[in-house]
Amino acid sequence: MEYSFYDFLKLLGSLALFLYGMKIMSEGLQKFAGDRLRSILTAMTTNRVTGVLTGMLITALIQSSSATTVMVVSFVNAGLLELGQSIGVIMGANIGTTVTAWIISTLGFKVDISAFSLPLLALGIPLLFSQKSSRKSVGEFVIGFAFLFMGLNLLKTNAPDLSQNPDMLAFVQNYTDMGFASVLLFVFIGTVLTMIVQASAATMAITLIMCANGWISFELGAALVLGENIGTTITANLAALTANTQARRAAVAHFIFNVFGVIWVLALFPPFLSMVEWIVSDFMNITEAGGIGVSFKLSAFHTCFNICNVLILIWFVKLIEHTVCKIIPQKEQEEEYRLQFISGGMLSTAELSILQARKEINLFAERIQRMFRMVGDLLHTNNENDFNKLFSRIEKYENISDNMEIEIANYLNKVSEGRLSSESKLQIRGMLREVTEIESIGDSCYNLARTINRKRRGSDDFTEEQYTHIHQMFKLTDDALSQMILQVEDMHHIVDVNKSFNIETEINNYRNQLKNQNVTDVNNKEYSYQMGVHYMDIIGECEKLGDYVVNVVEAHTDVREKKA
Repeated sequence: MEYSFYDFLKLLGSLALFLYGMKIMSEGLQKFAGDRLRSILTAMTTNRVTGVLTGMLITALIQSSSATTVMVVSFVNAGLLELGQSIGVIMGANIGTTVTAWIISTLGFKVDISAFSLPLLALGIPLLFSQKSSRKSVGEFVIGFAFLFMGLNLLKTNAPDLSQNPDMLAFVQNYTDMGFASVLLFVFIGTVLTMIVQASAATMAITLIMCANGWISFELGAALVLGENIGTTITANLAALTANTQARRAAVAHFIFNVFGVIWVLALFPPFLSMVEWIVSDFMNITEAGGIGVSFKLSAFHTCFNICNVLILIWFVKLIEHTVCKIIPQKEQEEEYRLQFISGGMLSTAELSILQARKEINLFAERIQRMFRMVGDLLHTNNENDFNKLFSRIEKYENISDNMEIEIANYLNKVSEGRLSSESKLQIRGMLREVTEIESIGDSCYNLARTINRKRRGSDDFTEEQYTHIHQMFKLTDDALSQMILQVEDMHHIVDVNKSFNIETEINNYRNQLKNQNVTDVNNKEYSYQMGVHYMDIIGECEKLGDYVVNVVEAHTDVREKKA
C-alpha cells in the first residue's frame, strides 16, 4: 500500500478539523451553558460512582470512548467539570467502550456517529446566523460537535488503511513464540496501531480478525487489547493541545489510568486470562466455534480488564488528581475559573456556609486587584503580541469576575433559604452587595483596558505629563483597592474605614483638578482633542472605580456591625 505526501497532508488536515471542532465546541458550550449545564453535570458527577456511571452511559450511547474523553476534556476546558469529576467520567468511559467490542463480536456492526455530521451542520448553520446570542452559541456548539466527529472520521479515513488491510499484519506471526517478550511486543503494537488509526474500536476489529484467522493466539490478542487501551488515550491528549491546564491534566489522568491498568494486568497475566476463559467457557457456556469463541473471549477480557481497573483505581481519584497536578503545574500567567471554598452543596450549618462564602469573596477581591494591576502593565506594553496577550488575559478576568459573582450570589441565596437568624440574613444581604460592587470594579478595569486599546489604534500618544497624572491616579486607585482588601479580609478586628473614605476624597479631588487642567491643555494645543478624550476616559473610570470600592467598604462595614 502506497502512502504519499499528499495523503499525509490530508491526515494533517483531518487533525486540524478535529482540533478546530474541539475548540469551537468548547467555546460555544462555555457561552451558552453557563451555570445550567454546569449544575446538570455537577449533579450527574456528585461522587465517583455517579461519575463512572455517567461516563459508561455516554460512551455506550455514542459508541466511542475517544469521543467521550474528548467531550470531557472540552467540558473541563470550559470550566463545566472539575478535574476530579472528569477522572470519574473517564473511568466510566473505559467501561462503556467495551460495549463496542461486544457489538463487533456479535453483530459485526458499529454505529458510525460521523454519519450524523452533515445533518448536524445543516441544523447548526441557521442557529449560527441567529440574532439571539444563546441560539448562536448553540449553533457554535453543534457545528463544533459535527466538525469534531467529522475530523475523527477523516483521521481514520486518511490514516494508513490498516483496518481494511489485515494481511499487512500477517508478518507478526514471526514474533509469536518469544514467551512474555511476545506479550510486551504485542502491547506495543496495539498501542502504536491505535495511535495511528485513532479509534480503539477499529484496532479491536483488527485484533478480532487476526485471532479469528488463527494468526495469533488469544493470549497475544489480549496483549493487543491492552496496548489499544494505552493508544486510545492519544485522542484526548490531542484534544487537549489547544486547551487550558486543567483540560491537559484530565487527558494525562486518562493516560495514567490506562497505563497503570495495563501494568498490573501484565503482572497477573496468566491467572487473569484463565479467569476470563472460565467466565466465557463455563459461566457464559460459550464454546470454541470457529472464531466466535475467541471473539467472545477477547470481548470478555476487554470488559473484565476495564471493570477491574475501575474498581481498583476509583479509590485513588484524589491521588491521580494530585499526580497530574505535579506533572502539569499551573502556569503563572494562566488563570482558571474555579471557586476554591464553595463546592456543590452547603455545609452543615449556615454559619460555616457564610464563612466559606466570605473566604471566596476575599479571593474575589484579590483577583480584581490583580486585574487592575494588569491594566497598569497594559498601558506600557509596546510589543503588539504581548499587548494582545495581556488584553486577552484582562478580558478573561472580566468573564471570570462575572461568573464568580453569579456563583457566589447563587450560593448565598441558597444559604439564605435555610433557617437563619435575622442577623445572618442581614449579613448575607450585605455580602451580596459586596459581590455586586466587586464585579463592577472588574467591569471598570475592563473599560480601562478597552480605552487603552482604542488609544493604541491611533497614531498619537499621551504626553509625559499625562502619563505622570495617570500613574498618580492609578496609584491612588490601587491604594484604595489595597485598603478595601484589608477591610474585606478582617472580620474580627476593626480596620479604620476613614482611610478608604479619605483616599476616595483624594481621587475625586484629583479627578476634578485634572478635568479642569485638560480643558486648558486642549485649548493650548498641548495634545489633540482625541487624546484628551482617551485621557479623561481613563481618569474618569478610575474615579468611578473608586466609588465602587467605597461601596464595598460600606457594605462590609454594615455586615460587620450587624454581626457584632
